[in-house]
Amino acid sequence: LSKDNFDKVIKMCDSMVVELRKEQQADVEKKGYCAAMLDFAEDKKKSLERLTADEAEAIAKAKEAIATLTEEVAALEAGIVALDKSVVEATEQRKEENADYKSLMAADTAAKNLLEFAKNRLNQFYNPSLYVAPPKKELSAGDRIYENMGGEITTEAPGGIANTGIAVFAQVSAHAQQRKEAPAPPPETWDAYSKKSEESTGVIAMIDLLIKDLDKELTESEADEKNGQADYETMMKESAMKRTEDTKALAGKVEAKADVEKALADHEQRSKDASAELMATLKYTASLHAECDWLLQYFDMRKTARAEEIDSLVKAKAVLSGADYS
Repeated sequence: LSKDNFDKVIKMCDSMVVELRKEQQADVEKKGYCAAMLDFAEDKKKSLERLTADEAEAIAKAKEAIATLTEEVAALEAGIVALDKSVVEATEQRKEENADYKSLMAADTAAKNLLEFAKNRLNQFYNPSLYVAPPKKELSAGDRIYENMGGEITTEAPGGIANTGIAVFAQVSAHAQQRKEAPAPPPETWDAYSKKSEESTGVIAMIDLLIKDLDKELTESEADEKNGQADYETMMKESAMKRTEDTKALAGKVEAKADVEKALADHEQRSKDASAELMATLKYTASLHAECDWLLQYFDMRKTARAEEIDSLVKAKAVLSGADYS
């Protein structure tokens, strides 16, 4: 071979060495890139898996909180409805009790007036000193002139029970309902009069006992009515306070439920986004493995082979240049 041919071969050896070294450098850089990207993808995968797990836990807690708040809201609403119903029932009961009280007061008062009237009529005949005459009717100026001129003024019957002027709005006990007849004039003989006097005394005592019973019943009724009204007013006040508190609590629970529902929607969206990003990361990792696994597996073998090839080319060049390797 001529010297020019040797020179061409030597240049080819140099070119091949340069090319082999470039390939090795490219493998080194690619290996570094693959290692870095695989580490990055793995770290991102773990981070997204933790985020997905955290969001799943947050979603479960939010759903549990919503269920609890829903039950509490329902309980408060039912409590308010029950409270309003109890207030209406208590009001109706109080009206009935008050109506019964007024009816009883009217009946007992009428019965008492009737008994007092009967007692006074008995006293008129048997105990004149205890008799209380009815007040004289005040005549008008015209009636007085008419009477002075000889006219007779007629007096209208007082009406009411047995024309006593006493009215009653409800039934009273049998003994108070019976019409009392005016006692007969005193008998002619003293013995008969004495006997009638004793009988009248017994009747008056019985009337006094009945009046006492009526007074007791009136007093007890007034006390019961006063206590019942006080209890009702206390209940109304406490019910109003409780309704205000429950309404405020209900508004707070409804607001809290709305906040948790919004948080749940946010968690679900973040979970969805994280799941999608995790899928993309897994896909990217798979592409990295497809690109890098072969290089990483055979990197050392390729490096050794290139080194040996470069060494052979360097020795061949030396031989061609006249070096002796024997």
